[in-house]
Amino acid sequence: MNKLVIENLSKTYGNGVRSICDISLEIGNGMFGLLGPNGAGKSTLMKTIVGLQKPDAGSIVFNGVNIVEEPGFLKKQLGYLPQDFGVYPSLSAVDLLDHLAILKGINDKKVRREQILALLEKTNLIEHQHQAVITYSGGMRQRFGVAQALWGSPNMIIVDEPTAGLDPEERNRFNNLLSEIGENIIVILSTHLVEDVRNLCTRMAIINKGEVLLCDRPEEAIQKIQGKIWKKQIDKTRLSHYQSAYEIISTQLQSGQMSVKIYSDENPHDGFEATEADLEAVYFSTLIHGQLSKISQK
Repeated sequence: MNKLVIENLSKTYGNGVRSICDISLEIGNGMFGLLGPNGAGKSTLMKTIVGLQKPDAGSIVFNGVNIVEEPGFLKKQLGYLPQDFGVYPSLSAVDLLDHLAILKGINDKKVRREQILALLEKTNLIEHQHQAVITYSGGMRQRFGVAQALWGSPNMIIVDEPTAGLDPEERNRFNNLLSEIGENIIVILSTHLVEDVRNLCTRMAIINKGEVLLCDRPEEAIQKIQGKIWKKQIDKTRLSHYQSAYEIISTQLQSGQMSVKIYSDENPHDGFEATEADLEAVYFSTLIHGQLSKISQK
C-alpha cells in the first residue's frame, strides 16, 4: 500500500504571489481528484510534489521518505503526465518510447521492445505504433503520455488536466485507462472538470487560491449538502437581485428563463423548490463558502 502525506506545504513565488498555502493531504492507492478552477494552485502543487520546484515550508512524505529532502526516491517510482508535453516531430510512438527507455537506463534492446509493445497495447496504441506522435489526435497523444508515464512500473502517477480539449469519446477512453491503472497505485488527477472527478475518483480535494477547502469522498461530500440545494426559474433581468439575496451556485438559461440553483441551510421559500445535490453543487458551494470566509476575515 502506497501513501503520500503532505503537511503544511506552502510556496510563494518571487513576485509575491502565494500559490499554495499551508496545504495538508493524505493520499493512498486509487484515484484521487484534485479539483479547482484554473489558477487555483493545482499545477504548482503537482510540480512541487514531483520535485520540479521546492516548497518554502512543509513536508512531502512518500512511503515513509521525505521527498523534499530526498527527491530521487520518488523520481524512481513516479510517472508524470503534465498538462502540456512536447515530442520530437519525426519520431514514431515506438521510437520515442525506445528513446525514453534508453534515457531511463534500460539498455537491453529486447527488454525495451517487450515493454514498449506492452505499454502500447495497454494504452490502445499498438496499431499506431509506427505513426509520428505529433500527428496523433488529442486523445491519442494523452494516451501516449500515459504510456511514457508508466515506464518502470511507477507506484504513483500524476496527471495534470489530462482531458482538457478531448471529445467525449476520447475522454471516456482515457478515463477508463486511468481507472484501470489506479487499482494498485496512487493516481492523482488534477482537473477543473467536475465530471472527471465524479466518474473516476474515490477521494477528492477542492482547492482554490492555494488552499484546500474540502477533502472527502465524493459521495459523502454530496450527502452532506443534501436538502440544502434549491432551484427556481426566474426572469433573467432579475438575476442581480437574486445574486445579492442568495448564494447562487449555478445558473442556466432555458428558453428565455433563467434556472438558478442556490445553497441554503433552510428552506428559502420565495418559490424555490428542493433539488437533488450532486458533485457540481458540492464544488460550487465549496468555492462560494471559501470566498465568503476570506471576505469575513478581512
